[in-house]
Amino acid sequence: MVHEFSIDNLNSIGQTLGVEPKKNGNVYRFEIHDAEHTRKLALEIMPDLMVEGKPTNLISVYSHNTFLQLHNCVGFISSEILNQVTFFGKTEGTTSGLIIEKEAGCSYYANVDDAILKGDFTKLPTELMMCSVALSLTDSIDFEGFTFD
Repeated sequence: MVHEFSIDNLNSIGQTLGVEPKKNGNVYRFEIHDAEHTRKLALEIMPDLMVEGKPTNLISVYSHNTFLQLHNCVGFISSEILNQVTFFGKTEGTTSGLIIEKEAGCSYYANVDDAILKGDFTKLPTELMMCSVALSLTDSIDFEGFTFD
């Protein structure tokens, strides 16, 4: 596991999303509401969940008609400028990302080839541009020698 969620990290996530984390056991819950657009969602972070004797980070999102999970979260990027937090996992040349917005929006991109993130997004088909731009921030983190073992 690359990233360990500290109290400072969780508070940073809460500051970006405009809510305080609520702790229940080993789960940190962020309840996000946007009255203007009548949207709401709940973000749950479960750090150090033991799976077959190995710790992993699990990120879950609950909304009115959607449930999403990002397994093996290896890191996050919290941006107050963009009013969003990007959680991501990397597996054998692909990246999956879960983006949570302060306005209670959510986007999920799964198994995006890392070559798409490293290339020139303007040369991609329009259907791939958004994921390339959205997840390109995750390509700046050094994973040299990283394994989940």
